[in-house]
Amino acid sequence: MAAKIYYENEAPIGPLRGKKVAVIGFGSQGHAHSLNLRDSGIEVAVAELPDTANFKLAVEHGFKPGDIKTAITGAALIIVTLPDEVQGKVYAGQIAPNLKAGQTLGFCHGFNIHFGYIVPPKEVNVVMIAPKGPGHLVRSEYEKGGGVPCLVAVQQDATGAAKQIALAWGHGIGGARAGILETTYKEETETDLFGEQVVLCGGLSALIKAGFETLVAAGYQPEIAYFECVHEVKLIVDLIYQGGLSYMRYSISNTAEYGDLSRGPRIITDETRAEMKKILGEITSGQFAKEWVNEYQTGLKKFNELYEKDHKSQIETVGRKLRKMMKWIDSKEP
Repeated sequence: MAAKIYYENEAPIGPLRGKKVAVIGFGSQGHAHSLNLRDSGIEVAVAELPDTANFKLAVEHGFKPGDIKTAITGAALIIVTLPDEVQGKVYAGQIAPNLKAGQTLGFCHGFNIHFGYIVPPKEVNVVMIAPKGPGHLVRSEYEKGGGVPCLVAVQQDATGAAKQIALAWGHGIGGARAGILETTYKEETETDLFGEQVVLCGGLSALIKAGFETLVAAGYQPEIAYFECVHEVKLIVDLIYQGGLSYMRYSISNTAEYGDLSRGPRIITDETRAEMKKILGEITSGQFAKEWVNEYQTGLKKFNELYEKDHKSQIETVGRKLRKMMKWIDSKEP
């Protein structure tokens, strides 16, 4: 069944007109939602930790950031944009004690609600607007008069108006200009984690590293291997982004297209697909969520070890050198 998609005429901003919206956190998504909602004529209160870079950034943008209790007092909608791993603690200590019946809790990702790390009282609405793009894109597209497509979900409708409030939020950040697709907390959370782990981040990173290491082990120059297995990924992804796999194949050489169609299936084998299903099972069972929360709560030892190993690897060392040569790409290093 095709997804229901809402546009501006079906997602009016009216339910938030004259109401206060609190945004918890002024990071990637938080700054975009705060600025876009304010520019859409909505009163926005920002909560952020004092003496932090994000606090100073909020001040620079004309907000008067304060504590969470002050921000959410009297707010019709409370948007939580904090990292998944800290939301549970902040919710329990600072949000929950100050919630009032009839308020609406909003999240940009369903992790904590879906896996039960946050369990709101029955007297509040629980909704989600999940932009399908990073915060800087949510902001820049809004400023251009466009928007980033969003997902909308309602987990709990205490007032009978939860969806209307969520859609008004999506409208206010520009999402209804591009389209707001209806989903559920379960679907958004599980597909988002799967996409990150199997394709967008985990799968792509592992494929890039394996290709690079195969060429270097065979005696090819690391710099050449970097260009072929890392640098040119953007060229292909941009074509897919514009017109899907068909447009990418239309745009590349016949040689590359034949190699794609005939050799790609030898890389993604039945064994690979079986591992994908296993990873999906770890996500849906809550195993991954428990593992990640425990990793964070016990000091991120494994996380940091894995990060440092990759950060110091040959592919990253070579890449940092080559990127400095290419002034036009505006090289970014963590």
